[in-house]
Amino acid sequence: MFTGLIETIGSLEKITDNNDYKVMQIKSDLPFSELQLGESISCDGACLTVVQFDKNSFTVEASKETAERTIISHYKIGQKINLERAMQLGGRMGGHIVSGHIDCRGKVESISPVGNSIELFISYENKFDNLVIEKGSIAINGISLTINKVSNGKFSVNIIPHTEQKTTLSKMQQSDLVNLEFDMIGKYIAKSIHKNENKSLTIDKLLESGW
Repeated sequence: MFTGLIETIGSLEKITDNNDYKVMQIKSDLPFSELQLGESISCDGACLTVVQFDKNSFTVEASKETAERTIISHYKIGQKINLERAMQLGGRMGGHIVSGHIDCRGKVESISPVGNSIELFISYENKFDNLVIEKGSIAINGISLTINKVSNGKFSVNIIPHTEQKTTLSKMQQSDLVNLEFDMIGKYIAKSIHKNENKSLTIDKLLESGW
């Protein structure tokens, strides 16, 4: 689990195919003395497992499903990647609960300055509309952000200068693809409501209940 508060930015040094897997070597300034094999690191919001590391870089693997659902399949050497290690219990949680399991890709439709901040409009598959609400939380490339405006298949967020400087959002351009993870709690609530709405009273269900 993660918070959506980015620790540092890494750089993709190497990417190779290993059967159905993508193997990526990422250079970063994470505290490598604290890393452990098998631990999870959020890479642009995708939860990936560390399979190797040295004092300057670490290596992770991404399955075919992960690569196809995220922007990993579009990565190029030199790509800048938002990084966050798994959250620790007992500390402050400044973002929101982020699982690292990407729901879909989004597309940057526009980037506009608003005072000292930047407003991003991002489009996505509108089948996820029920998971996007004004002032709700969303993770974009692993960054915990608050949704401002909502329309069918589109939402906006405001990026403050600190977030822009500490993440890859400073490099964002129109038409770029991004990883989106919708709020986990909202997903469970939406599924529960949908499940209850699909329940209808029938003779068979009455008989099954002993009537």
